[in-house]
Amino acid sequence: MSTRRKPRRAALIALVMVAALGCLALGWWQWTRYESAAGTAQNLGYALQWPLFAAFCVYAYRRFVQLEAEEQGEKPRPAAPQRELSPDLLPERPQARPADVDVAMAEYNRYLAELNARDRNDSANPRRLPDRSNQ
Repeated sequence: MSTRRKPRRAALIALVMVAALGCLALGWWQWTRYESAAGTAQNLGYALQWPLFAAFCVYAYRRFVQLEAEEQGEKPRPAAPQRELSPDLLPERPQARPADVDVAMAEYNRYLAELNARDRNDSANPRRLPDRSNQ
């Protein structure tokens, strides 16, 4: 561990401790609110939820340290060689049926292509709109 990482590690540990203790304190506060005369089930829910947040803070820091250690010490593994699948292992892909010639559909598609071409020509050469500032 380098000397630069030690202060950072200490600061992260302090941050995790403050966060976890803060979550536990909030859990205790919600528990006392639940036990008071004005306490509700919502207070009980939060009282049970805050310790889970504290545990998550500790878990997240632990996982961060593990991933950091893996990143520094582990060399990348070579990729495993690819294996060929036998052709009869997978089902055959469905084949497209030959297209039935539908005259109306072909005419409609030609019409749409013509409209698209006109639209592209119009957008490539925009006409100037009339000035409507005097209206």
